[in-house]
Amino acid sequence: MANTQAVCNSFKSELMTGHHALGTTVTRGGTGADALKAALYLATATVNKSTTAYSATNEVSGTGYTAGGISVTNATAPTLDSDTAHWTPSASLTYSTVTLGTAFDCVLIYNDDQADRAIAVFTFGSQTVTAADFVLAMPTNDGTTGLLRLT
Repeated sequence: MANTQAVCNSFKSELMTGHHALGTTVTRGGTGADALKAALYLATATVNKSTTAYSATNEVSGTGYTAGGISVTNATAPTLDSDTAHWTPSASLTYSTVTLGTAFDCVLIYNDDQADRAIAVFTFGSQTVTAADFVLAMPTNDGTTGLLRLT
């Protein structure tokens, strides 16, 4: 049997749980799960893989919506299925009784406890909402459909 180059599977899930601090300094102090938030952005915004942190620029605004978005229920531990580490919020993202009249089409999930650092951007079809709940249902938390997957 030959050796094979790869990132170790254990590292993938341990990365999501903060076991490793690579670099010259350690910036983590706490041992609990971080508070995550989810902010909605206008369809005309530029939020993408280059986004490094939450910003109110081009975030939606309207009745019932608070700048910075909503809290993400972070009660599901990252898990490893075969070669894929994955994590999904443990509840759907629900923006309750909002009126958002300007088209929006993405959500930024970010770490509210770590200087608002960006985690991921997810897009969906352009939406407007009038005095209703806007719900982003979460997928099954597994290596194939989990919201955040590292392979």
